[in-house]
Amino acid sequence: MITNIDAKKILEIFKGGELNLELNKAYIDSLNVFPVPDGDTGTNMTLTMNSTLKEMSLSDPENMVSVCKGMSVGALKGARGNSGVILSQIFKGMANVLSEVDLINTKTFSRALAQGSQVAYEVVAQPKEGTILTIIRMVSAYALKISTRTSDYETFFTQILKQGKKVLADTPNMLPVLKKAGVVDAGGAGLLIILEGMYNILVGIEMKALQKPEVLNIDVSDNPDEIQDFENINFSYCTEFFIINLLPKTTISDIDKLRDSLNEIGDCVLVIGDLNLVKVHVHTNNPDKAIGFGLKLGELNKLKIDNMVQQFRELHKPNEKMSVRKPVGMMAICNGEGLKNIFTELRADIVIEGGQTMNPSVEDISAAVNKVNADTVYVLPNNSNIILAAEQAKGLTDSNIVVIPSKDIPQGIAAAINYNPEAGEEENVEMMRRAISSIRSGMVTHAVRDTEMDGYELHDGDIIGIYGNIAAKGDNIKQVTKDLISKMIDEDSSTVTLYRGAEVSEEESEILKNELLKEHLFFDILVYSGGQQHYYYYVAVE
Repeated sequence: MITNIDAKKILEIFKGGELNLELNKAYIDSLNVFPVPDGDTGTNMTLTMNSTLKEMSLSDPENMVSVCKGMSVGALKGARGNSGVILSQIFKGMANVLSEVDLINTKTFSRALAQGSQVAYEVVAQPKEGTILTIIRMVSAYALKISTRTSDYETFFTQILKQGKKVLADTPNMLPVLKKAGVVDAGGAGLLIILEGMYNILVGIEMKALQKPEVLNIDVSDNPDEIQDFENINFSYCTEFFIINLLPKTTISDIDKLRDSLNEIGDCVLVIGDLNLVKVHVHTNNPDKAIGFGLKLGELNKLKIDNMVQQFRELHKPNEKMSVRKPVGMMAICNGEGLKNIFTELRADIVIEGGQTMNPSVEDISAAVNKVNADTVYVLPNNSNIILAAEQAKGLTDSNIVVIPSKDIPQGIAAAINYNPEAGEEENVEMMRRAISSIRSGMVTHAVRDTEMDGYELHDGDIIGIYGNIAAKGDNIKQVTKDLISKMIDEDSSTVTLYRGAEVSEEESEILKNELLKEHLFFDILVYSGGQQHYYYYVAVE
């Protein structure tokens, strides 16, 4: 029974929320009713969570105040789109309450959810029911109600998630546009997936990707007027920016006045922050006025203006969607359906088959880059024998190919996780290369001939574990994998991720996972289906 959570555990459950969101962002994206330039809901919430965890991970894990500060600051810095901004405010409210104590019981956690709801509602000028705001409000109210008699976190989370899913299922009845599209609210679904990830960490449940829902297809071909009014897009330009280095004379009252001014020229207004940093989001027909209002408070940073009407037109061009050239894209090379799905979920535009014994040619790579149809394409070779071919492809395409030198699948996945389509090339290269260097990669395969290497006498068919050099040998896949992991981990390690190959069953990998959990009590052990040939497991240690 878990009745109290300390700072370290808060960090762990937020990592669980982030992981569950990463796995399911495509599912959340599929719930979008119609396109908005803010980006897809699942992607926005995931990028917000990534930033939140980045700051939290830099905090003192033994200090609740430090962890909560990282939560609040990271969420604000990384907030993207309406859903991400609202999520950041939920976290800000939660951080305010959680930072008051060192040990958090269910009553305190409930108060934190309620404060998160209140702060989120305050930044939305005209909140609509049937959205993420409704989910957090009703979940927090229910949490407060049951926390007086439910001290065990497992029971507590089970009940609030059940209530949240009930409310989520009813969102189409609250918001007509959801009912028309045949979906539930995407932001609300994302919030519940985060809470479910926290619960999974607490009780030791493996994260799983949800199936994409069946969406009711609305045929608008017989109603051209409905297309021309662009589905309720009354204001054409989505305008976002940060205000930094606020003028000495600026006050909190000025920030409130900014919100009021923006409400006069648009909708979907979000103004959050304090005298150190302000995040602004507004849909308006006068982005110049919005920028002018912001300049009265301080300097502008990360300004972004998107034409929502044009984006809607592009999406509805018959048979022309793929012809629209993008500013940036990503391509990955791997072998195995599971790995292909993972890279696709991590925003790879195209994944081509390749790896050991099946290296793609320079022409194969350049052809795939052309299909991405982007000005800049990041290429993940995921094999040391493919890096040179990827470099040579630069001369066969008009796209700017940026090769991220991932030598194996774990490195490639780590790089893909850190890919940010909104960041510049320099920032992306730095973050993706840093991710590659921070992860330890291993693999379990079999010898194909008799030889002597790295101090081991090998025979055809021997199971071997490779970590730079051959680090383990035997005749049992499970034991060799365990021996390899023991060579890869050290006192700073906390997570082991396994990608099982086509020759390993789910049951076999679950047995291995359970044994590893018993042998490494304070580790997170994650297992995913890779489906790769020749390699029983790819192993990543962080």
